[in-house]
Amino acid sequence: MDAPRSLAPQRQDAWLWRLVATGASFVLFGLGGLALRLFVFPPQGLLPGSRRVRQRRARRAIGGSFRWFIRFMVRAGILTVDFRGAERLGRPGQLIVANHPSLLDVVFLIGHVDGHANCVVKHGLVTNPFTRGPILSAGYITNDQSLEMLDRSAEVLKQGEALIIFPEGTRTPVGSLPKLHRGACAIALRGAQVVTPVVIRMTPRSLTKGEPWYRIPYRRMRYSIHVGPDIDPARWRDRHSPPIAGRLMNDFLHDYFASELNHHAGTGN
Repeated sequence: MDAPRSLAPQRQDAWLWRLVATGASFVLFGLGGLALRLFVFPPQGLLPGSRRVRQRRARRAIGGSFRWFIRFMVRAGILTVDFRGAERLGRPGQLIVANHPSLLDVVFLIGHVDGHANCVVKHGLVTNPFTRGPILSAGYITNDQSLEMLDRSAEVLKQGEALIIFPEGTRTPVGSLPKLHRGACAIALRGAQVVTPVVIRMTPRSLTKGEPWYRIPYRRMRYSIHVGPDIDPARWRDRHSPPIAGRLMNDFLHDYFASELNHHAGTGN
């Protein structure tokens, strides 16, 4: 009797080259963070301007480096990107809400949003020597899950900044739909002019939480990032008390992401 054949997908798209290029990408990312901290931000800090002006300079430098990093990965054959609607991101007072399937999601969004956009980032990144400098120089908000974090996030929206947030708080587990925390809705109800959802899809799934960088997928990663329709938080804020408004808005966003991602899975696009 013949032995059963392995059901594992066959490696495609120059797998060995993609493994080497992925390792090189992680090295470049770390070196890029150090270069910004040592050689870019100090000279920028000597230029005249207010704290907000210095932060905007830092954010533009980070956004430019992220765009370069994305181009490197695309040209190296590691991944492809289809980003639709990016021109609608970065408006004053706009809360950008995205799902979080992979490690690279924040790179794509910061790299495509205008330089004045703020971002809520994982609190642990401020202790990482490769990311501490960019986060502090850009004035990004670290997610320590405190009321002060919610207040600061709402305040930057009121001041006319755009704000990027991943309401899951961590990467989506493989085989699961996003589970959104209500913090993003609390921020939206306190300070956002408009909320814009961004649906991020990737196939095959990779760079998930706890997955080592060298466990690359059998074929090239394909990212599809689509900006959804604007949502006015006043539809809940003006009709309900804050706790009820936050819950209803969170349910709406949860259903929106679930519908979009399920539709994508069902069509195979």
